[in-house]
Parts: sequence; structure tokens; C-alpha cells
Amino acid sequence: MALPMDQRDGWIWFDGEMKPWKDAKIHVLTHGLHYASCVFEGQRAYGGEVFKLREHTNRLINSGKTLDFTIPYSADEIDAACRLVLEKNSLTDAYMRPVAWRGSEELSVPGRNNKVHLAIASWVWPSYFSVEEKLKGIRLEWSKWKRPSPETIPCKAKAAGLYMICTLSKDAAMANGYADALMLDYRGYVAEATGANVFFVKGDEIHTPDPDCFLNGITRQTVIGLAKEKGFKIIERHIMPEELKTFEECFLTGTAAELTPVSVVGEYSFKPGKACETLINAYTAAVTPKKVAAE
Repeated sequence: MALPMDQRDGWIWFDGEMKPWKDAKIHVLTHGLHYASCVFEGQRAYGGEVFKLREHTNRLINSGKTLDFTIPYSADEIDAACRLVLEKNSLTDAYMRPVAWRGSEELSVPGRNNKVHLAIASWVWPSYFSVEEKLKGIRLEWSKWKRPSPETIPCKAKAAGLYMICTLSKDAAMANGYADALMLDYRGYVAEATGANVFFVKGDEIHTPDPDCFLNGITRQTVIGLAKEKGFKIIERHIMPEELKTFEECFLTGTAAELTPVSVVGEYSFKPGKACETLINAYTAAVTPKKVAAE
């Protein structure tokens, strides 16, 4: 069994100072725990550099504003803290989790009188899916939960509360022998997996759901740019589930998943092929820090 997250060794940046990993604690009556006034980021370091760090930091800050709180650090300060966490923990290739939340000054639905905290942790965490799974494509089942209307949730924020149905969906999928679940939205269109965006390939076209009620992932945006550079036509649109029978390849994108081919979604099958291989190679090249040649 993996070592529990609260029992690991290392250092966590917590409200402006480095704390021993096991001492980075909050109170049980914290507002963020009870009322989900919490936002976070998932980002990866490759070769000692966090990929698209400023984009992640800006999204973290904006997610907080969407939940009506201001993170008390500038983007420059947050970026510097992220780099310090890597250095202090002697990490080069690692996953990183900045998280901001309202504290324990008061415990009721209103949260304006609660201090906003920020912590940043990093650890070695391989892709969600094993190399073997990736090579043959992972299997997804349909989730019974749907992504809600943007009139009911702050869907553009990476907010902790929005992941409750993702946990339920992924746990159910894994219990049924699948690697993950694919969610529909409130209208019945294909939306996303539990922690990753989804793409479908038809010839030189790549179709992906319009992110109008779920997060437009930074990895998603990166892969769209890479696909265009490789000559693929990107089509962002609403996709009905029955359309999956018309596609040849399918893959997921996300910081944790990186770029992972899919072989099954419910009753539909796909064969990871040239598009997946091309984009996996392109993504790997994009996240690998470029070495400056010696003069």
C-alpha cells in the first residue's frame, strides 16, 4: 500500500514559509472542508521546470476570484514558491499541487470573514495510467453523473467541490473494471472524463467537445495547438454519444493523464493509431525543457 499523503517526508510551502510535510495541517472546522471554498491546480515539472507555470498560476488566482476570494500572493510570488518547493524537495520530474482555501475563523455558509490560505506541495507521481494501459488504450465506462449547467456551478474555476461527482464516477468505473468514466453534460452531449478532456479522431480531423460547461484544460489547449501544427483540423463542437461509432481514435488529455489513448467507451471501441502516436510524441517534446547549447 502506498504511503498515506499525510505521512510522507519532505517540505510544503504553507502561507509563505516552508514547513515539514507532516506539519502542514489545518483545523477540522475549516471553511474549505465544509463548504468547498477551495480551489487548486495540478501541474507537472519536467527536468526541473513546471510546464506552463504562469498559465496554471493565473488560473489558480482566477479560480479564487470566481469563488469570491482573493489569494493573498501575486503571480510572481506563487511562481517563485512553486520553484522553491521543487528545489527544497530535490525534485526534477514531479507532480505539483497548489491549493487555496478559506480558513477556520468562522463556520457558516458566508465565508468573507475567513482568512484565505495557500499551500504548495510536490511529489513524484507518474501518469494516472500505466505505460501498459496507455499503449493498448484505457477503457472507459459511461458515468451516471452529468456535468451541470453553467448556471448552477462556477464551471470555469478549478474548484474542489466540482470534483465530487468525478470521484463518484471514477470509483464506480474502477469497481466495474474500467480505468475511468466519461461524463455527459446536462443536455446529453459528451463532456469529459473525471479529470481529463476528451478528443476523437476521424481521418485528419480531431473533434472535441466545446468546453462551455466544464474546464478548458491547459493540457487540452496545448494539445490543440500541437495538433494544428501537425496538420490536423480541430473541430470544437457538441458531440452526441451515438456519434462515437463514427470515430477511429480517442484520447484523453490532462496534467495527470498527460495524453492517454482510449480503446473503449462503453459500447464503442477505438484503436490507438497514428494520431495518438504523433501527438504523444509532440507533447513529450513540448514538455521536455530545451537544453541551451554551450557557446
